[in-house]
Amino acid sequence: MRVQAAVVLILAAGSALVAQTPPPAPAAPAAGASLKDAALDELLSERESLAAHEKAVNNARKAGVGEQAILEARFLYHVDQREDQAIAAMLPEFLARRETFRPEDSAIFSTREDWLAVIEYVTAIDALGKGDKDGFKRHITEAFWLGPRQAAAFAPHIERLRLDEQMRSVKIDFSAKLASLSSGDPVALGDLMKDHKALLLHFWSPRSPECEASMPDFAATAASLISNGIAVASVIPGGDAALAADARGMVPANAGKPCGAWLVDLEDKSLGRDLRIQNLPAMVLVSPDGSILFNGAPTDDDFWNALNKIDTRIVRPASANDTAE
Repeated sequence: MRVQAAVVLILAAGSALVAQTPPPAPAAPAAGASLKDAALDELLSERESLAAHEKAVNNARKAGVGEQAILEARFLYHVDQREDQAIAAMLPEFLARRETFRPEDSAIFSTREDWLAVIEYVTAIDALGKGDKDGFKRHITEAFWLGPRQAAAFAPHIERLRLDEQMRSVKIDFSAKLASLSSGDPVALGDLMKDHKALLLHFWSPRSPECEASMPDFAATAASLISNGIAVASVIPGGDAALAADARGMVPANAGKPCGAWLVDLEDKSLGRDLRIQNLPAMVLVSPDGSILFNGAPTDDDFWNALNKIDTRIVRPASANDTAE
């Protein structure tokens, strides 16, 4: 098994389906395959956990897999997990190998241009994490130029930057009232925020497979945040009675856990539209003054960084999928 670079970076486009769907088990080595090839195939396929991936790295080294291929496989793992901080942390290793790349030593890159595009991509992610907007634009543009086939990987980070800029001018109107999913009674956002450190708005839909798959993780997150003084409200799109009925059917599955309020968005003055919600599930963290502290995917490292700034005791709960294994 070998993975083409264009396929590798498409994983970075941020599909929630990638995050929620377990990867296939590594295929058995073909007859006559060397232990080295089998170890490399396992390394490129392993997605069970970071510990399992690190074990695969050690096995690959013992089998004689080169450090170039191991670096690429580690990169692929963090791309697949959408771990921008881990990708940025690899930048020194990529830069150290910038001039020594050989296609014959590579597991996933067929040309030097593909390799250089990835280095520019990693450099851009590092710049984005440091708040260096100009550096991000410069390096992501160069990545596009070197690897146009990988454009699907680069676009989400550009969208992330633009969304952050747009959210700086958004203020939540706490006088807005959304209908309770269960009773239909109006619920003021200000009443939810009252005496809390922040308000988490969880946008979801019962018709989204990604939302359904992530609901156990959301329940664990909500319970953790509520225990640390952060209010939580889940919001579905408004104007569809059948959708609301489907949503009510999913909520009891999480009964017994403090998941916060369950609300229906407004039709005319949609909160989701004002917050530019395009992909579900989405998390929006709101400060007591109505400012947006985070708007994005629940798996985004920046979501947990924003929470940690509010309260250092808040830690990311173990995935429900991990604890079930």
